[in-house]
Amino acid sequence: MERSLEQRYAIKFCVRLGKNATETFQMLQEAFKDDCISRSQSGRWHKAFKEGREEVADEPRSGRPTTARTDENVNRVYEVLRSDRRLNIQYIADTLNMSTFAVHGIVTKNLQIRKVCAKLVPKVLTEDQKEPRISRCQEFDSK
Repeated sequence: MERSLEQRYAIKFCVRLGKNATETFQMLQEAFKDDCISRSQSGRWHKAFKEGREEVADEPRSGRPTTARTDENVNRVYEVLRSDRRLNIQYIADTLNMSTFAVHGIVTKNLQIRKVCAKLVPKVLTEDQKEPRISRCQEFDSK
């Protein structure tokens, strides 16, 4: 992303100097070599700056809002997993009438749980889980 921002600034500079799109692209190729943006992308930015655009950064995109990975669905998946950690993604998705893709995203990204020996377990231990482990390890170490 940084390389394309640098090149956009260079294109904006060339437009202010009165260079045409071809000259601008040749200068970009000379300056950035293999890391240069494409000719068409260079031309689009050149045209935009020539037409008066001042902002170099991309404009914000609306994108589709998330509908599956809501707090409510995260809680529903968590409750099902709490009842039985041996359940697989497909079963949870069928039970909650959600897509397997959505359930997988909730389990791996939101809840940070992964499958170990056919059982879904948290990736990171909580403080309550760490303390007994440390004390047991110290007991074993002292023997």
